Amino acid sequence: QVQLVESGGGLVQAGGSLRLSCTASGSIFRINVMGWYRQAPGKERELVATIPSGGSTNYADSVKGRFTASRDNAKNTVFLQMNSLKPEDTAVYYCNADVQTYSGGVYRSKYYWGPGTQVTVSS
Repeated sequence: QVQLVESGGGLVQAGGSLRLSCTASGSIFRINVMGWYRQAPGKERELVATIPSGGSTNYADSVKGRFTASRDNAKNTVFLQMNSLKPEDTAVYYCNADVQTYSGGVYRSKYYWGPGTQVTVSS
């Protein structure tokens, strides 16, 4: 079983910064892509950033230049540094990971989600 847990959300004024963290734990063989998504009230969940184990990070246009995603592969952790926050960044932020497990001689890949962390940006 694999679990993802986010931390670092909170309330911040417009123009401020927050840093989110997400750590995966459990019977992990390898993590391929890790990413961040967000869902605002009344809206669909949307991609914020994805970061592969190798290669370049992909960002939503709305956060380019303000948010930076990074990961620590040794700790199965992904980070999201959010600067110059705007009220429209208010949402529940979810961590997502493409996790490969190995059990009984079989490799399996599955996407896992964290429970989410609330980010609120006041104007």
